Formats: sequence, structure tokens, C-alpha cells
Amino acid sequence: MAADKKKQVIMPSKEQIETELGKIKYKKKFLGTLLSTVSVLIVVAALAVLASTLFFPVVQVSGTSMEPTLKNGDVLVLVKSDDVEQGDLCCVSWQNKTLLKRVIGLPGDVIDMDDQGNVSVNNKPLDEPYVTEKSLGICEIEFPYLVPDNKIFLLGDRRETSVDSRSTAIGCVGKDQIIGKVFFKVWPIK
Repeated sequence: MAADKKKQVIMPSKEQIETELGKIKYKKKFLGTLLSTVSVLIVVAALAVLASTLFFPVVQVSGTSMEPTLKNGDVLVLVKSDDVEQGDLCCVSWQNKTLLKRVIGLPGDVIDMDDQGNVSVNNKPLDEPYVTEKSLGICEIEFPYLVPDNKIFLLGDRRETSVDSRSTAIGCVGKDQIIGKVFFKVWPIK
């Protein structure tokens, strides 16, 4: 009876072995592809974060001081640069806040603004198609105003409510306060 209880060893067929080897190879290939894909995604994400931090910051508009040009909630990509020109939209850092305004005057420019909100720079009237309602707004400085060296004069497009370089609380901002100028609007796309 002891001989009857011998275990029989069943050898797999060649096809079964090839099938199992194929499954093992597929799992290795799948895991390799998955790890490769995840690695590439991590590198791309890191590069995107690095680029947005160093070269192309992304900001979201908060408030209405730039209407109708920009609206509350718009998402913008900036280019880090302090090389701004008259008419550029730029973000500046002011008391741990980010302000988005339009560059009106550069160092040495003489800014003038009348009671109706008409702006002139160096005795030349400024063409401002982006302003729908001209207004002197909140103004605590005297015009004509000479923009100091290494400073820029900023105004919001919605003049009646914008707090900008006309306010002594903000005044002209230094070029070292410029975060960047607006490159393009990401959202909403219109």
C-alpha cells in the first residue's frame, strides 16, 4: 500500500511553459513601461514647476481694477522681466500682495491727469482705448507728477475704483518690485 501512495509528478507541457514565460515577460515589460512613463511624467512636472517659478509665473486676477481688459478670475502667464514699456500690463509685489496694473510712466516721465481722467505723458495725450470710463478716481498726488528714477507709474484700467500710483499708499513702484509682465491669458480663452 505504501507504493500506491506515491505522488505522481506531472510535468508541464512545452506549450504551458512557453505560455507562462510569455506572461512573465509581459509583466516585466508592462512594469518597465509603467515605471518609464511615471519617471517621464515626474520629470516633465518638475520642469513645468521650475519654468513657472523661474521664468513664467502664473497668476489669477483678483478684483475688478483692470476691467474691462481683465476680469476677476482670469488666469494669466507672466514673463519674468523688469524691462517694461508704456502700456504693458505687469504684476508688482507690494506689501506681500500682488498688484496687476498698466504701466503708464517710466523713470523721468512727467504724468498729468485732469479732473475728467484724461492722461498725458510728457505733454502728449495718452490714447487709452482700454479705458471705458475715464475718471480721476482716488487721487492723493499732485499733477503734473515726475516719475522718480528706477520707478514706474501704474494705473488700473478701471480708473474710478483702482488703487494705484495715484494713491500715496502705493505710489510709484520700483523695478525691483516687478514680478513680470503679462505674456498671455490662459483662462478663459476668448
